Amino acid sequence: MERQKSSIIKPAIAFVIILLFHIVGIVGLSRSSTHVLFLKLVPWHILLMLLMVVLSFRGIEGKFFGFAAIIFCLGFGAEWIGVHKHWLFGNYVYGPTLGPDLFNIPIIIGINWFLLVFSAGVAAQKSGLDNKYLRILCGAAALVMLDVLIEPVAVKLNYWQWADNMIPPLNYLCWFLVSAVMLFIFELFAFKKQNRVAPVFLLTEFAFFGFLYLTL
Repeated sequence: MERQKSSIIKPAIAFVIILLFHIVGIVGLSRSSTHVLFLKLVPWHILLMLLMVVLSFRGIEGKFFGFAAIIFCLGFGAEWIGVHKHWLFGNYVYGPTLGPDLFNIPIIIGINWFLLVFSAGVAAQKSGLDNKYLRILCGAAALVMLDVLIEPVAVKLNYWQWADNMIPPLNYLCWFLVSAVMLFIFELFAFKKQNRVAPVFLLTEFAFFGFLYLTL
């Protein structure tokens, strides 16, 4: 009988850390006295969320890292096309909030694409939908709904800025299409997808950006 692998961090601990740091982030970004400091911590926050999702995952294998690398590269590549060619998402530029960049694209953005796609994919798996194409469509739709909350907040926090301060409909269409392609790849990869923490992270992102959407 094969012994079940254990996670490096217990899911319950990861839950607490994810919720706690999102709450602290809301408080820090909402207060004028700490706003600038917490903007500088945004890339580190995303890296911490990556650690919580990955290290609480049981039975990590090579295929998982292969999937993560592909999504990182696809996400970064899509952003490069968006920023430099304006063929995807629209006409926008990144600000300094998301940290060090390569070709004017924050390196952390590829990690963020992985976190969101992986979390949406796992949540769709847990939804009970048997049809993988329905899971892909539902996952992509969920990420578009999240982006509706993210966009106004991202502009106020200088994650990125849009030409003429207008968020084009093309952005949401391309978010759906790019997310669907990545979720299709998620479905193709045969690694264990029973991650309890990823859906919690996704729900917390909805709550985090939803609160900031209403208050900033």
